[in-house]
Amino acid sequence: MVPTLSTLTQIDQHCIWHPYTQMQNAFPPIPIVKGQGLYLYAEDGKSYIDGISSWWVNLHGHAHPYIIQKIVKQAEALEHVIFADFTHPPAIELAQRLLPILPGKMTKVFYSDNGSTAVEIALKMAIQYWKNRAKPHKIKIISFKNSYHGDTFGAMSAAGRNGFNRHFWQHLFAVETITPPTEGNEENTFAQLEAILNGEDVACFIFEPLLLGSGGMISYSAAALNHLLKRCREKEVLTIADEVMTGFGRTDTLFACDQLQETPDLICLSKGLTGGFLPLGVTACTKDIFEAFLGDSLQQAFLHGHSYTANPIACSTANGSLDLLLSASCFDQRKMIARKHAHFCANWQEHPHLKRCESVGTILILEFSTTETSYFHSMRDQLYQFFLSKGILLRPLGNVLYVMPPYCISEEELEYIYHNITLTLESNELF
Repeated sequence: MVPTLSTLTQIDQHCIWHPYTQMQNAFPPIPIVKGQGLYLYAEDGKSYIDGISSWWVNLHGHAHPYIIQKIVKQAEALEHVIFADFTHPPAIELAQRLLPILPGKMTKVFYSDNGSTAVEIALKMAIQYWKNRAKPHKIKIISFKNSYHGDTFGAMSAAGRNGFNRHFWQHLFAVETITPPTEGNEENTFAQLEAILNGEDVACFIFEPLLLGSGGMISYSAAALNHLLKRCREKEVLTIADEVMTGFGRTDTLFACDQLQETPDLICLSKGLTGGFLPLGVTACTKDIFEAFLGDSLQQAFLHGHSYTANPIACSTANGSLDLLLSASCFDQRKMIARKHAHFCANWQEHPHLKRCESVGTILILEFSTTETSYFHSMRDQLYQFFLSKGILLRPLGNVLYVMPPYCISEEELEYIYHNITLTLESNELF
């Protein structure tokens, strides 16, 4: 039986377990029946501005006709094929297009399903690289404190111990964490890295370039990151750039690592890769990484794969998204969003209710002044409900509010979001 629209929420609550949700006291889920451009349309007729690109994945707006055409055409030709011993045109085309525009000297791409798997693959490549190079003692991993790299076990381990993975600490492998090199904290971070690099057992350093995403939208300079990567290179430590969130224009440049002089050995991509239509992950690596896995023995090969590796429809979708992303009109839109965000921040830098207000390309970040700064801060729910009542989907990270819209947003729609942010700053109920 097909449920009527009026029962969708009840049926959902009866049979679905939602992510990042305490199901006992969660707000009733809103049934979305249509997406078009910037907007999500609920079954009750209400519409919502998608101010977070549906968890940072949507680049060009919902139901973009060009991408839909790419999906339909590919589905009619080939929906899927095993990627071991076989290949297909969409995967080849996507690899040929990605490699020249990625930072550094990437020569190979390895396909997977999502950001977590892209990270898992990079970590496994880095660890096995040193074993294949006859340096099996290099096993230690370095990451930023409070970083986020996914929810699978390797990705959770790489993020260090935090509130999201506390129930699994005894099952996670050990990593060394350093504090992000935020303004004024650079020297402290550098010293922490040097202490770890004094040993000869470090395999890799995984980092989110320029911006700690789920860890609170914390930014740091390209110069500080360059220093860390340079020291890793000098100490023969591989570097992994997790561009799952920052990739495809979010930080102003096409990739966040484009703003660095030092370049990583591996890059992880997902989220905006398909423009928000289908799951797909990519791990790109240099020639040196790839060649370490060549040999006569299958044991030296990279023995990893997924059932839907390089799904043809997903790869075709990514090619369509790239067509749009690399267009002049999309470039202009990204610049407009970045300019508007920067102008908004300039007017609210000194507000007493804000600890910080900054923009990183197309991402606007506001951290409210509170005694507690946890992701689990109660302000999150208050802000979330307020913006929903105004027809805007924003999902704060505790006391940190961010705006990361699809690139199709207009200046007027941005102003509407800014206006409602201003209302929260002037509210006495939140502070």
